[in-house]
Amino acid sequence: MVVIYGKVELHLPYSQSLKEKRQVVKSISDRVRKRFNISIAEVAGHNLWQASTLGFSAVAKSYAETERFVQALKETLDLHDEEAHVIDFEYDYVGPQP
Repeated sequence: MVVIYGKVELHLPYSQSLKEKRQVVKSISDRVRKRFNISIAEVAGHNLWQASTLGFSAVAKSYAETERFVQALKETLDLHDEEAHVIDFEYDYVGPQP
């Protein structure tokens, strides 16, 4: 068993309200949850219009599966590149390394 966890800091330059920001964050979170069984939520920047920090975690059978989680998350963020720019992307593992 391998656990992956991390955070993504986003800048939303075109967001003009909390409502607009939440729509983008919800879209990203929903897409990630549908594609893989990853827990993801906004963990910081709740009252900021143009900034958000998303925390994520998942449990996998193997290190290779966690790499697919990371790739899926990055691909989803790339789809929203016009709305949300990735400022920082950090993650780590708990469990056996390959």
